[in-house]
Amino acid sequence: MIHYNLRCAAGHEFDGWFKDSAGFETQAEAGLVACPQCGERQVTRALMTPSIPKKTRAVTVAAEMPPAPAPAPAPEPAAGGVMPDAVRAVLHKLRAEVEKNCDYVGADFAAEARRIHEGEAPPRGIYGESTQEEAESLAEEGIAFARIPWVPRNES
Repeated sequence: MIHYNLRCAAGHEFDGWFKDSAGFETQAEAGLVACPQCGERQVTRALMTPSIPKKTRAVTVAAEMPPAPAPAPAPEPAAGGVMPDAVRAVLHKLRAEVEKNCDYVGADFAAEARRIHEGEAPPRGIYGESTQEEAESLAEEGIAFARIPWVPRNES
């Protein structure tokens, strides 16, 4: 589910929940989204403040790759909180490839990515953990990396 702040043509703001952004677009174009105050059906997304997560460490991967415009969002579990088997299988395969072809650097990920970027360490694929703040700092410095969902091996 995705939450949007919405605004009607009359300037009223209200909340809306949709399956995904395409769901909002489809419903808005069909005139199915209406302002609860005035009934106006010309509705657009309003400016929203970002959701800032708690400080946690996530697995981050860097390799010799061009900078990406933005990392893909992690797949959301299907209704009921269960990740589809096909998605889980792809994520297990991705994890195996990363572990096979990259060096694990643990919590030193950001520092090692900087050393590689600055030529102080040999270029190679690495993976490890970084905080959201560390990831944002790497992105601001133009250091290519990707954050991936790390599915535990023992998940059934």
